Amino acid sequence: MMIKVVAQNNVKADKTDEFIVLAKKLVQDTRKYDAGCIRYELLQDVKNPQLLTILEEWDDQESLNKHLSAQHFKDAMASFASYMEKPGEINLYKTLA
Repeated sequence: MMIKVVAQNNVKADKTDEFIVLAKKLVQDTRKYDAGCIRYELLQDVKNPQLLTILEEWDDQESLNKHLSAQHFKDAMASFASYMEKPGEINLYKTLA
């Protein structure tokens, strides 16, 4: 079953540009190295540039789990922590129709 993830990040105003650079690297590495990745993209809210969201689609939970344990993901998450204005929100979805 395909898994979809919406990961919203609330980034500090003065750290937004730096966060985007790191997040783009994560997107590139994930697309290149993580099997089962169908979609992985970084989006910026039109009204609130500090709200940056990563939209993901994975073949299955196993593929997502491997991504979560990949070194490039762990390194990115460790870096991201200092850029956050407040805790982000991560939601996993399954398609119904």
